[in-house]
Amino acid sequence: MLNTNYYAVIMAGGIGSRFWPVSTTQFPKQFHDMLGTGATLLQKTFTRLNALVPSQNIQVLTNDRYLDLCLEQLPEIKEQQVILEPAMRNTAPCILLSALKIYKENPKGVMIVAPSDHWIEDESAFHNDVAKCFDACAAEDILVTLGIHPTFPNTGYGYIESDKKSEKDLKPVLQFREKPNYETAQQFIAEGNFFWNAGIFIWSVESIINSFKTLMPEMYTLFAEGNSVFNTEAERNFVQVNYEKAENISIDFAIMEKATNVQVKKANFDWNDLGTWGALHDKITDEASENAIVRATAHLKEANGNMIYTDRRKLVVVDGVDDYIIVDKENVLLIFPKSKEQDIKKLLAEVKDQYGEEYT
Repeated sequence: MLNTNYYAVIMAGGIGSRFWPVSTTQFPKQFHDMLGTGATLLQKTFTRLNALVPSQNIQVLTNDRYLDLCLEQLPEIKEQQVILEPAMRNTAPCILLSALKIYKENPKGVMIVAPSDHWIEDESAFHNDVAKCFDACAAEDILVTLGIHPTFPNTGYGYIESDKKSEKDLKPVLQFREKPNYETAQQFIAEGNFFWNAGIFIWSVESIINSFKTLMPEMYTLFAEGNSVFNTEAERNFVQVNYEKAENISIDFAIMEKATNVQVKKANFDWNDLGTWGALHDKITDEASENAIVRATAHLKEANGNMIYTDRRKLVVVDGVDDYIIVDKENVLLIFPKSKEQDIKKLLAEVKDQYGEEYT
């Protein structure tokens, strides 16, 4: 039987613009089956967390416009479990709102906050790691983050520096480090006590609320005024009126980088932050020179290292093209160098300016 003190909050409000043209403002990547598995990223995340957390204790944080998508893809939840953000204010405000709602229902609640677009295959190891963190957070006033053991000097992730002296499973965090240059990333790996920041957090609702009281008092006061209406029909109006008044700030900057009770648990599971087409390619294939193919029937000649994606079964013929992103979706065909994948966000803005929202 699942522990009714356990709660989960799924962050599902992002647009995923670097996955354009599949990910669009109206239909972001978390609502797509990006790997052709038969389940969307949001559905995979929900199922993974539901193995530890009762379905009625799972909240989904998302944008106003995605309510219907969430309910359609997650029939296990009710509308009141979808927390709608009327304005984009990064992760700190919505996490505080969730924590206050949970605390009102169950002051002994322990919650995990997880993005909706991560890919984890070894779910058993994930469950073991999270269960240990749940137990620790129920017993101590700590804020825990899961750290990913770095396998190469990645410059696209933030890093967590843990206390080398600690021999415990959960180690004190010395500091969070922003995305480094290549040389600094190499140094982090050589040190042996740095982890990639996966953005997966576990804490008791009491601990995180107290952290907001101390470190973000204005935000805490703003949202605490709604305690009497949380989990009632009047909550929606309160959020509509007050949410946009909150500071636009991430949970990392607001709390994690300032708090003195932060600990990190090394993740024992595989992890992939599916943030770009290149990341999807790396997830599907073991070698950079291999072609990664989703749904397409690919007829390839002298073509290597390509990421080929179609939204339905289709014959795709590629000859003499290496290291390209080739995406066919409805009214958009993208043929773009993998080396320039970080420019897709900029490209999307150009397309929107020139052609309007029809293609974005």
